[in-house]
Amino acid sequence: MATKSLSIRIDEEMLNKLHIVADYEGRSANSEILILIRDAISLYEEKHGKIEL
Repeated sequence: MATKSLSIRIDEEMLNKLHIVADYEGRSANSEILILIRDAISLYEEKHGKIEL
């Protein structure tokens, strides 16, 4: 699977908090975001069924 790039707009306070959470978990901000996205998709699929691409 190819890795794609995504640019987001995020306010400074939220970004700073993200860095604190990521540091606490021993991850980069990028890795933390990927985990949050994975978890959101998993929750969605639990409620609505597997997403077929």
